[in-house]
Amino acid sequence: MNTRPDQPLRLGTRRSKLAMSQSGHVADAVRAVTGRAVELVEITTYGDVSREHLSQIGGTGVFVTALRDALLRGEVDFAVHSLKDLPTAQPDDLVIAAMPRREDARDALVARDGLTFEQLPDGARIGTGSPRRTAQLNHLALSLGKRIETVPIRGNVDTRIGFVRDGELDAVALAAAGLNRIGRGDEATDLLSVDSVLPAPGQGALAVECLASDTDLVAALGELDDPHTRAAVTAERSLLAALEAGCSAPVGAFADLLADGEIVNEMRLRGVVGTLDGTTLVQLSTTGPVPQSYDEAMALGRELADEMLAKGAAGLMGERSL
Repeated sequence: MNTRPDQPLRLGTRRSKLAMSQSGHVADAVRAVTGRAVELVEITTYGDVSREHLSQIGGTGVFVTALRDALLRGEVDFAVHSLKDLPTAQPDDLVIAAMPRREDARDALVARDGLTFEQLPDGARIGTGSPRRTAQLNHLALSLGKRIETVPIRGNVDTRIGFVRDGELDAVALAAAGLNRIGRGDEATDLLSVDSVLPAPGQGALAVECLASDTDLVAALGELDDPHTRAAVTAERSLLAALEAGCSAPVGAFADLLADGEIVNEMRLRGVVGTLDGTTLVQLSTTGPVPQSYDEAMALGRELADEMLAKGAAGLMGERSL
């Protein structure tokens, strides 16, 4: 490792309550496997200070650049990202040393009066900053014979839930993992099944990143890696990359492991892309052996992307700059 054993390892993290919480969990795990002290170094990213909508400022990759720059400048030894924020292209000089076991990947609804999605009234106003959620929530509403109004929002968990508490919105859609990590999972009034709303590729998973040249640290962090999470998330991100879709495109993907009794023997990858109004979705799935390598996981994602493109997915992503 680049730092002396008597020096703390420096973990770069965004300043938000959620980022600090999930980085704190990783710091605890790194202390346990290395015996080293770990200190959190708070870094402000452009995505944190800009009030523009993500699709206007370059998608969720805007949360990542400052952390990676700090790594490359040697200001921190490793960084923790929400995996769904990472662009699909990986810089050569950095490596994702660990993808710890994934949290709940589903989207959660926090609605007024404890309502579930099905109980929301016709015309309900739902806040989300995600084109993916917008497309699928509108589609789900149409399938239930009602319409909703999706309202673009930004901000941290407190801010978003505040829109509901203040009566500005009927509900907000958030990642269940984020609520769970800050100890607020019980505030969700509904957990949206992946059969109805597919999460963002990598949602619920973390990426622990460091310099590729720091081989000792890469090996130490690798102790935190969960192979099933890595295989699933790699397939999901391969699908996203093969669709040539940025973080702000209305693409959902989820890979889950299928078990025969106690033996996990297959992986099912599902993908969706749709128009923002929810009237048209291309949703397909493929099932194959659990990938045993990076290349096999990547191939699974590309295979499904090719099928989706053949079904017209590319035309539906024309809205991704909105």
